[in-house]
Amino acid sequence: MDERLSLYRELPIRHKSIICEPLLESIVFHDDLGSWCEQVTVGGESGSEARVCDYAWVLGIREQCIAANVPFHFKQTGAHFRKDGRLYNIPRNQQMKQAHKAGIDYAYK
Repeated sequence: MDERLSLYRELPIRHKSIICEPLLESIVFHDDLGSWCEQVTVGGESGSEARVCDYAWVLGIREQCIAANVPFHFKQTGAHFRKDGRLYNIPRNQQMKQAHKAGIDYAYK
């Protein structure tokens, strides 16, 4: 990912954001986030064959965004969501609501 992110950062695109969806593992940006990125969005995978999304991965990306002062948006939990070691099976119509309910989005300060 490091190589692709540095290439993306240098492309002549006016508005750049990073979408980590479906989030299937922990992601470390290695201090590559900065003012060039308008927002990072994360979300779990939906559907009957969805893989697990772990809340710790979501929070890890959020912390990196806060450190780099990059807006962060938790879009949806996904169908299978792990939090504090417990696995939740979340119906499709509740996935965005549950992410919003977490209240962890971050905007510029």
